Amino acid sequence: MICSMTGYAACTRHVDGGTLQLEIKSVNSRYLDFHFRVGEELRASEIPLRELFSSHIKRGKVECRLSFQAQAQRSDTLQLNEELLAALSKLGDEVRQRQPGAAPLSVNEILRWPGMFGEQRVDFAALVPEVLAAAREALAEFTASRAREGEKLANVLRDRVADMRAIVAAVAPRIPQAQAAFTEKLRQRLEEALGAANDERILQEVAVFATRIDVAEELARLEAHLSEVERVLKAGGATGKRLDFLMQELNREANTLASKSAVTEVSQAAMELKLAIEQMREQVQNLE
Repeated sequence: MICSMTGYAACTRHVDGGTLQLEIKSVNSRYLDFHFRVGEELRASEIPLRELFSSHIKRGKVECRLSFQAQAQRSDTLQLNEELLAALSKLGDEVRQRQPGAAPLSVNEILRWPGMFGEQRVDFAALVPEVLAAAREALAEFTASRAREGEKLANVLRDRVADMRAIVAAVAPRIPQAQAAFTEKLRQRLEEALGAANDERILQEVAVFATRIDVAEELARLEAHLSEVERVLKAGGATGKRLDFLMQELNREANTLASKSAVTEVSQAAMELKLAIEQMREQVQNLE
């Protein structure tokens, strides 16, 4: 399986006292980079979450949001916190003694005061197993989404490999004839410049030039690298770094091909190859 570094998943899990909400999303990165946005009450879950995600994710900038929404109490079970109400009343009297112009708290303000209806105690440390269960559920969908995108990117890479092979297959048979014609023109120009008395020198110069423009080795290495790209895609797993290295090698051969080109056919093929390699590199940068 080949995975993209881009993915998203979310999970909502109902627990005693409220609801856990967990969200995972990731984008491209050279390395594995975690960012956790977790409330203080759930901070004990961060290390177990990091360990879980690290065992399944190899590369990418991963952001995890974890929150807890307390369950609202039913209106027919609400009871005022008598102690808090008395304390607020006493404090209000003291404030007005010192600041006679101070307005008293309204009924709405009192009812919205934190803890006025008591607090539902939640043991957040005991929620860690529930958090991990939610994380595993989200992680399954997260991995599946990355795999779906990864397969699409892999298909694009396979198409580009086929395109590059077609470019080489179209130009390779024409290279010897084109190079031979170019070499013959060079020999004729040397004869005109040096005269027939310098046949040996002309042959030496022509032989050296023919060696310089020979691209058989570059074409062979291109084919080897393309075969390795296909092998890596077939093997699956964390392929991004390996494929990125192969893109560099392919680009190196295309550049050498262009620099050694002495005929139009090879120059055009080199440009088309470099364009295809650049398109491949854009896709590879998204792979895990």
